[in-house]
Amino acid sequence: MKKLFQVLFLIALSCSTLGQSLPLATEKLSKLYPTKKSVSLYHNDWTQKYYPKRIQEFKKEPLEFGEIVFIGNSITEGGKDWSVRFGIDHIRNRGIAGDVTDGVLKRLDEIIYFKPKAVFILIGINDLFSLHHNEDNRALKYDKVVPSPEYIGENILKIAKKIHRKSPVTKIYVRTLLPSRREYIKEDILTVNKIIKKNEAKGCYEVIDLYSQFVDAQGELPAELTKDGIHLNDKGYAKWINFEKPIIERL
Repeated sequence: MKKLFQVLFLIALSCSTLGQSLPLATEKLSKLYPTKKSVSLYHNDWTQKYYPKRIQEFKKEPLEFGEIVFIGNSITEGGKDWSVRFGIDHIRNRGIAGDVTDGVLKRLDEIIYFKPKAVFILIGINDLFSLHHNEDNRALKYDKVVPSPEYIGENILKIAKKIHRKSPVTKIYVRTLLPSRREYIKEDILTVNKIIKKNEAKGCYEVIDLYSQFVDAQGELPAELTKDGIHLNDKGYAKWINFEKPIIERL
């Protein structure tokens, strides 16, 4: 009888506190996302305004436990609904146009909290635009310039290590940077990709070599696969999906 009373008491206690737990859960969820001031010094002036807006979109539609998450910049964001593209449920888009490796490091808490089945990372091309800001005609302003391709490679390693350390159940894939039709970043893309491959074991991730799938004989992104020499068109995304779908289907 005493044991029955204890069980009934615990049930009553849980029922009485159930309504109180929801605000706490909402408050905790809110803390998973960067504040409006949490932009990177390496974001250009446009991204410093866009990054907080995109974070608010993530906050309104948070991840769920055990999903597949694509992390990246405009190339990832431009894929829109990746579940529809792949025909596989629960692939979530966490791309932010203009984002850099520092920006991704600032927004990993949501991903770590929800313990994804897998994350796929493609980041670094905007870091290279920052590095070569004087050679790009987009007239975008930067508070600070990314120091080197080596800095980018090390940040990608930091991203993977942080996810692995705090969510060891998550399978991590790092994609090599896509080739470009802009001459001034071609060598730096190769440098970053070399670092990504070198750090594979150290970072507890598996490399997906997108670069080798997209590069042509001239070391460029083929014109028929891109809108502007950097971003993919529908044909480019279709090629990407055909290459990666067997990997995702094995998860």
